[in-house]
Amino acid sequence: MTEYTVEFVGTDETITVSDKETILNACLEAGIAQEYSCRVGMCLACSAEIIEGDVAQPAARGFTDDEKENYALTCMARPQSDLKLERGVYPPSIETDATSGAANAAPADDD
Repeated sequence: MTEYTVEFVGTDETITVSDKETILNACLEAGIAQEYSCRVGMCLACSAEIIEGDVAQPAARGFTDDEKENYALTCMARPQSDLKLERGVYPPSIETDATSGAANAAPADDD
């Protein structure tokens, strides 16, 4: 078992995570408030942008292949090197969906 340092950009939080555990589990054990919901790689609530380093996340079904290179689902991701992550950053496909969803919303009724 190999252990890696995971640093969260913009905070003073750094944890040690083994290559056998998920980043989310290590966060929860360390008392770090990491967002999550489904814990099965689908909802993307636990997304983080990979600033530096590599992760293994073969079950991250919510991402495209390209997104898996630049983003981590902390509920699925296991470190493969020391990491720098920015939590709460979502992949472009999610931002695009959110923007187009807002644009398609029905206008308010002003009766």
